[in-house]
Amino acid sequence: MSQHLFILTGASRGMGLAMAEQLLCSDNFLLCISRNTNGALTSLSEKLGSKLEQWPMDLEHSVETAAMLTQWLQSRKTGSFASATLINNAGVIPKVAPLSDSDPVDLARALRVGLEAPLLLSAAFLHATQAWNIPRKILNISSGLGRRPLASQSGYCAAKAGMDHFTRCMALDEALNPNGAKVCSLAPGVIDTDMQVQLRNADASAFPDRKNFVDLKSSGRLTSPADAATQILAYLKRPDFGHDPIADIRD
Repeated sequence: MSQHLFILTGASRGMGLAMAEQLLCSDNFLLCISRNTNGALTSLSEKLGSKLEQWPMDLEHSVETAAMLTQWLQSRKTGSFASATLINNAGVIPKVAPLSDSDPVDLARALRVGLEAPLLLSAAFLHATQAWNIPRKILNISSGLGRRPLASQSGYCAAKAGMDHFTRCMALDEALNPNGAKVCSLAPGVIDTDMQVQLRNADASAFPDRKNFVDLKSSGRLTSPADAATQILAYLKRPDFGHDPIADIRD
């Protein structure tokens, strides 16, 4: 049988890297789109004999990246893959500060990487694969912060809230198609990543919730990237994936 295609953004570190490593351990074709390539992933794919491509692309340039993805998908032969899945995992957290003290360039980057890029990549994926008579899925990695507000994080919260809502719209679109893709925006829980470090190290005077994030780390309530990746990929395999376009791994 043909391999399963996975397209993963933000795969060079953290939870994205953990997902990439686990996907390479099965018979998959993995395309990673990240600001930088990861040498350890290349070595792992060579060791396992897995199919891997890495594109060193800054997702702030979302139009160009989506165009590349369209061209790449359209160049694949019919029947190349048994299924196709896009995982929009990449995101950036802007400076932890009230909106009034935020840098416009920093905010724009957070929205481009966290919202604009997933939207355009999803559109490119759906368009280029719509004639593929195989199961297709889109998994957007969201956050609880897209569903509840957090002071000094307007940019990140807005990006994730927007991701949730365009996923709802996408689900309605795909439900009208005979071979519509299954889509879901999934909150993965609280992961021990660089984002958590940034929040814990923020200026307490500008970030009233800082203590809560410090306590999450000190009390051992953060999930490791590897464990989170395992839970997310297991959720992706569930037979009811996409039944609810908005979900939380903790439910």
